[in-house]
Amino acid sequence: MLPHSPGVYRFLDSEGTVIYVGKAKDLKNRVSQYFRPNGLNRKTQVMVSRIADIQHTVVGSEADAFLLENNLIKQYQPRYNILLKDGKTYPWICLRSEPFPRVTVTRRFVRDGSKYFGPYSSAMHAHNLLSLINSLYRLRTCKLMLTDEGIAKGRFKVCLDYHLGRCAGPCVGKISAQEYGTQIDAITQILKGNSWSLIKDFERRMKECAGQLRFEEAQVWKEKMELLEKHYAKSLIVNAKGINVDVFYIIFEGTEAFGSFLRVHDGGIIQSMNMEIKMRIEEDEASVLGSFISGIYEKLKQYEDSGERPSELVVPFLPDMPEALPEVTFTVPEKGDRRALLELGRKNAAAIKFERLKHEEFVNPEEHSARIVENLRKDLGMDVPPVHIECFDNSNIQGTNPVASCVVFRDGSPSKKDYRHFNIKTVVGADDFASMKEVVNRRYTRLLAEGQELPQLIVIDGGRGQVNAAYEALDEIGLIGRVKLIGLAKRLEEIIVPGDPYPHFIDRNSTSLKVLMHIRDEAHRFGITHHRNRRSASSLVSELDGIPGVGAVSREKLVTKYRTVSGIKKAPYREVVNVIGRRAADALFEWFALDKS
Repeated sequence: MLPHSPGVYRFLDSEGTVIYVGKAKDLKNRVSQYFRPNGLNRKTQVMVSRIADIQHTVVGSEADAFLLENNLIKQYQPRYNILLKDGKTYPWICLRSEPFPRVTVTRRFVRDGSKYFGPYSSAMHAHNLLSLINSLYRLRTCKLMLTDEGIAKGRFKVCLDYHLGRCAGPCVGKISAQEYGTQIDAITQILKGNSWSLIKDFERRMKECAGQLRFEEAQVWKEKMELLEKHYAKSLIVNAKGINVDVFYIIFEGTEAFGSFLRVHDGGIIQSMNMEIKMRIEEDEASVLGSFISGIYEKLKQYEDSGERPSELVVPFLPDMPEALPEVTFTVPEKGDRRALLELGRKNAAAIKFERLKHEEFVNPEEHSARIVENLRKDLGMDVPPVHIECFDNSNIQGTNPVASCVVFRDGSPSKKDYRHFNIKTVVGADDFASMKEVVNRRYTRLLAEGQELPQLIVIDGGRGQVNAAYEALDEIGLIGRVKLIGLAKRLEEIIVPGDPYPHFIDRNSTSLKVLMHIRDEAHRFGITHHRNRRSASSLVSELDGIPGVGAVSREKLVTKYRTVSGIKKAPYREVVNVIGRRAADALFEWFALDKS
């Protein structure tokens, strides 16, 4: 029997292997949730079917449970626990451990006594910082092994950088190790985000030199101050000088999530990392965010000079990690500078998700399609994946030439060979509801009669009226319960479900909504094209109506062949004769006064 106490539980399979580790405020209540008949997704059900034994450890508090869970996950690496994937090699700025240190950008973190600053998720960010440093200070870039003895004996010669004023010439003793070290100390302050104190120091030096009438030297300090101010203004994320926070944001996409971490010091980014998070079973969002935060801090522990953790963490919602981070405040901002920082985190996470999905679409299109369909199934609460989707749209202008379109998607992509047009036959005037009922009835009555497969999902481009009309049509032919019917309204991209008075909303960044919008827009485009063609044909027929000697059959042939009056007028006489016969062609050419030659 499990106690009603905080602790950690472990699920073992028949071979005694730990397959899942979890924490709980109440062990008995939490573990019992896995064995209820309903409410678990398919992957969780598979895991539960493999449980042969349960072990547990009671601890004194939720914080202890959180820490123990992390340790056990590292120890056992269970198959069904969250996996934090970080295959990217991040760029760093490195102060080399050598006499007269060089400052370089590198992707290799080597524990050789060098100081590393970062990581930076963007190589451009790191290179821009390095360019700033090289503009402010005269550093060496050569790989010479400089020693006091070698410098004293004149073993080295200055390079082009020295003549261009980019290097202070330490190789020939033009600058002492102490003076060079002062430059490195200032660079360290820049890389730690303490640019403002350096700007004040440059300003002090400028005024001091000006007061002593050393105007050329004062101008040098002024230029450095302006250069650093310009960089500082660009590096400020918002007007947030003085803000020191860590920002975490996470975007969910089916069984995966994409997290962004930003460390902000004095309003500017000094560290950034991204991670992909794979959820092997169903997990609540708060737990996933907690695991992401823990994973980032575990990774930062591996690096020297990773920076002191600020006391405030900005998050989109409160994570499930009680008291695990001492003296830390979680902030969920609604507005202001911190909200702007959180929005930047969202953009970074969205960019990582987009990059990952585009890569998957190119490398493994089948897996990409399966992911899209599964996400759509989950977001719409369906029992089966909507591999086959059909969408309907009506088109008419003031009741003229009413038509409808049906477009078909298979595995999340258009299947254009299955597209269909419908000319409205039984409805008079502009009655969108009756038109929708007619085309849905005709479409699925025919599919049933011919024994063809039915779609798993039907999407109606329109509001509740059109959806209710489609529902009535499906009810009359006995398809209620066999297919899922929804509507997608244009105004707020609302999902309308028959019988539910409240609209549903899907995350605007999700692939599910993008697929639904794609199929809706495709149905609209396809319907408008057909409606335009019908309108043109109707206009042409009416223009040909008054021509003596050109009957209804001839008019239909001309419409089919030439589409427009200008097309008819450009056609050669012999070609028109072959289409409608000599007598009708003569009448047509006489009416429009066309040349028969």
